[in-house]
Amino acid sequence: MGRETKNNFRDDNDSTRRKRGKYGFSRKRKQRMYGALDLGTNNCRLLIARPTGQGFRVVASFSRIVRLGEGLAESGRLAEIAMDRTISALAICSEKLKSFDVVQSRNIATEACRRADNCDEFLARIDEETGLGFEAITSNEEARLALKGCQSLLHPEQPYAVVFDIGGGSTEIIWAKKNNPEDSADFEILDVLSLPLGVVTLAEECGIYEINNECYQNMVSDISSKLPAFCERNDIKSKVANNQVQMLGTSGTVTTLGAVHLDLSHYDRSQIDGLDLTFDELNHASRKLTDLDFKGRTEMPCIGNERAELVIPGCAILEAICRAWPVGRLRVADRGLREGMLLELMIKDGVPVIGNPAANCRQHQNSRQNSGTVG
Repeated sequence: MGRETKNNFRDDNDSTRRKRGKYGFSRKRKQRMYGALDLGTNNCRLLIARPTGQGFRVVASFSRIVRLGEGLAESGRLAEIAMDRTISALAICSEKLKSFDVVQSRNIATEACRRADNCDEFLARIDEETGLGFEAITSNEEARLALKGCQSLLHPEQPYAVVFDIGGGSTEIIWAKKNNPEDSADFEILDVLSLPLGVVTLAEECGIYEINNECYQNMVSDISSKLPAFCERNDIKSKVANNQVQMLGTSGTVTTLGAVHLDLSHYDRSQIDGLDLTFDELNHASRKLTDLDFKGRTEMPCIGNERAELVIPGCAILEAICRAWPVGRLRVADRGLREGMLLELMIKDGVPVIGNPAANCRQHQNSRQNSGTVG
């Protein structure tokens, strides 16, 4: 879901703007820029940011659907056409990083590269053709970064959290516990469940465009069957019953459902990031989408051709998660891996950042005042 502003080469707070002092004009010290590049199964996404206060300000971003994992499930290899598409997008990212004089960046590849037999050759080709050094990270590292990027949205009053990231090629489910009651951004990962099932892989298995009700229910059942062991070894259900658990989702699926729920004519991150939705509201938004055919979904605001084929598998994964852990509410995060990387790069550089507040500040504050059980 589009929180990115494409082709944005402008820093709104020009760090080189001159200011007149007592003895004439002086030039502000140029602020350090940091980059985070996430190459997933479906998307290539870049953020460039500079520190501000306890968080950071995004000064440029880029997102392109590259479908790197197209055909991977069948062949076990990244296809030449998919690699070509991806490298074209990464060349743009490389130029953006150079144009902003980024001092430090981290570039990661996730599920598609983890699974591909020709991953090493592909990463070497990226380095040769774009100058970008990539690392294929583990599912545990992916989960850790996702939590790092969005944990400032978690309620410090709730001791436990189910945090999930529905990706193109995999779904990461994180079970986390609050460590320090005085630190709102101090959640520890207790366990991670990584499912090699995401919106792209499920869509390919079902036939992409038209997913009928039988296929949808089969997807829900398949995901549901993979959750009980994770649930039992962490005793999650009893903690849910005792109102000790909150739920947070970071993915295009949940941000899309947030936009559908609010009936937005165009996507607005300021209304989505930090939005709280009840499970009933989520179900209603999902039904709006699943009741439509492919063409009907493409005509909905905030959906379009590119997301219309993938949002239904995402709804199936989300439904399975909500059935397993009936927390009752979900907080939507329009942030994740890249934000986690940016925070860590800045912290390692000695910058005292902990994370940005919710973009949807009003909703975030109201929900905290109204209930300690909101996720």
